[in-house]
Amino acid sequence: MPATLPSPAFLYGTAWKEERTASLTELALRNGFRGIDTANQRRHYFEAGVGEGLAAAYRAGIATRSEVFLQTKYTYQRGQDLRLPYDPTASLAVQVAQSLASSLEHLGTDYVDSFVLHGPESGYGWNEADAEVWEAMRQQRDAGYTRLLGVSNVSLKHLEEMEASHTEMPSFVQNRCFARFGWDRDVRAFCKERSITYQGFSLLTANQEVLQHPPFIDLAAKLNATAAQVVFAFARALGMLPLTGTSSAEHMSQDLGSLQITLPAEVVRAIESMAQ
Repeated sequence: MPATLPSPAFLYGTAWKEERTASLTELALRNGFRGIDTANQRRHYFEAGVGEGLAAAYRAGIATRSEVFLQTKYTYQRGQDLRLPYDPTASLAVQVAQSLASSLEHLGTDYVDSFVLHGPESGYGWNEADAEVWEAMRQQRDAGYTRLLGVSNVSLKHLEEMEASHTEMPSFVQNRCFARFGWDRDVRAFCKERSITYQGFSLLTANQEVLQHPPFIDLAAKLNATAAQVVFAFARALGMLPLTGTSSAEHMSQDLGSLQITLPAEVVRAIESMAQ
């Protein structure tokens, strides 16, 4: 497996694209994205379509596999529909191995850069099933099928209990990020203290009350930026790795343009206060 590819500055999310998945994945790469987020969860993702888009981009010379950060996920059966990527009667460890093997086939690669647990088994804490899955994911990493591991849709309690079990901690935490909950402040603080990269998703769709707030609109106008660009620049200022799932080529370009925006500390504080 090649040397570890640095985490990209922006991730393109491929959920809910269905028959447009392949073309939008290729379009995202054409526009400059080099981080692709997917999951082996047919209920919300068409991972094979992501693979088709990647293959088209490689053929067109847009990017090579070594230049693209690929992230996929293992999803428990309760998060799936009937189109399972593993044998539901198998042990959790076997399910993890089957899911990742299926992802590698979908994506046309022999490794992914990040393999994420797509949410703990329970909302009440890190349990024995999670520990079994996490150990199986670690074994897949040690076998060379992924470089890094992550967890998604977790609470601070999940992470604290995970740490208390003295297991290896993740390289990534990926959560839906709500302004009204302090942009996931407690989880972000936990991650920062442990050098875990926090990936924030639904930054736009979950926070329309901020994007439509007149002072925020005025701020974006003063910065000569779109509302989305300001949110993504704000996320980076907080130490997040943001995701976008836009289907618009124009918005893809604009979102990547947010990487050129550096917000003053007082602006960051002002945006934080808008959601309180």
